[in-house]
Amino acid sequence: MMITKQTRDLQTLDYLAGQVIMIDKPVNWTSFNVVSRVRRLTKVKKVGHAGTLDPLATGLLIVCTGKKTKEISEYQAQRKKYTGIITLGKSSPSMDLATEIMEKDLPVDLNEEKILFARNKFLGNIEQVPPMFSALKHKGKALYKLARAGKEVERAPRQVEIFSFDIKKIELPDIHFEIACSKGTYIRVIADDFGKELGCGGILSMLRRTEIGDYKVDDAFDLEELTAQFNEVQN
Repeated sequence: MMITKQTRDLQTLDYLAGQVIMIDKPVNWTSFNVVSRVRRLTKVKKVGHAGTLDPLATGLLIVCTGKKTKEISEYQAQRKKYTGIITLGKSSPSMDLATEIMEKDLPVDLNEEKILFARNKFLGNIEQVPPMFSALKHKGKALYKLARAGKEVERAPRQVEIFSFDIKKIELPDIHFEIACSKGTYIRVIADDFGKELGCGGILSMLRRTEIGDYKVDDAFDLEELTAQFNEVQN
């Protein structure tokens, strides 16, 4: 059973036997924060999520409890869809708004044709170098912890697939987009590489995950609404 915002009587469900919850992750929450909240609400220790969202990102997070955690890899493997904004003329170590931003002028001849031409280079099978500011581990230590300490280690490129990359609106320096991609794709890396391709740098200034496979964020529980439903009974 998939728990969506249409599901009622949440407190009567067996979370130890296993449930799958669709949650709309709020901004400034880590995916682990959401898992911790679900663990507290359901009183089940075994809880996990199917695909990390960065703290500044919002959108669909699938959380599994109890025996359903065995299905996490199945959800992780499904294609993802995101909407967001790439802001050109900026760069940062984290490739988003989380770290110090450096400014660079936009090319005077930058236009829609050049933006769309650059976009075409990010379709199909592409290689990405994972960012230092990520949860990936090097010798047992998370890369983002090394990055915060000012250290950088070599990362092997990974192949990912971009099924679609639609430019929805151009309001320079902002480019509004929608991307459908495979597991393991870093949209921050696309923003950084996209800016480099245009010769001016780029950061991911907004990101929202709208779909995982056939599951859509429109059906997901708002985290505070989820909390309120449990608290109504617990109080």
